[in-house]
Amino acid sequence: MTKTKHRYAAIDFETATSERNSACAVAIINIEDGKVVDKYYTLIQPPGNKYQWQTIRVHGIKPDHTKDKLNFAGVWEEISSRLENRIIVAHNQSFDRSVLKNCMDLYGLKNPNIELRDKWECTLKIYQAKGYRPAGLSACCAVHDIPLDHHNALSDAMACARLYYLSLQD
Repeated sequence: MTKTKHRYAAIDFETATSERNSACAVAIINIEDGKVVDKYYTLIQPPGNKYQWQTIRVHGIKPDHTKDKLNFAGVWEEISSRLENRIIVAHNQSFDRSVLKNCMDLYGLKNPNIELRDKWECTLKIYQAKGYRPAGLSACCAVHDIPLDHHNALSDAMACARLYYLSLQD
C-alpha cells in the first residue's frame, strides 16, 4: 500500500506520569479520502499502574481505571495494525511519537512499517505556520468549530484528524 496524504492515522496518547513510556490511553482515527474508516480507543495499564497526581488532574484517568487493563504490549497488535503503512498525524507529534517509541522500546516491540525515525505530520506546526497564535489544539478547534473534550484521547485524535483534513483543503 502506498502512503498518501488522504490516507492517514491521527493518534493521541495520554500518559500516567511524566515518563514517555507510561501511556495510559491511546486513540487512533484512520482516515481515507476524508472519511473516518476506523476509530480505536483504549485505556492502557502503565508500568506498575503508577500515576502522578499532575497527570490525573489533566486527563482524569486514575489507577482504578487501568488496574484491570492490558499493558502496552497487550494492545500493541491493535495499535500497530492501525498505524502501519500510513502517514501518522498528531497535534504535538514530538510528544506522541516519543510516547509510541518509548513504549515500544520498553516492551521490545517492533514494526518496520511504522514510521518512527522521521517526524510525523504535526497539526500544531501546520497551524503555527498558517499564523495561528495560539495554535494549541483547543484554540484551533475553537476557530474551526470542531467539538473537543480536551485530554480525552479519542476526542483529541478526532480533532487532530479534522484539523489535518482541513489543512489539506488549502
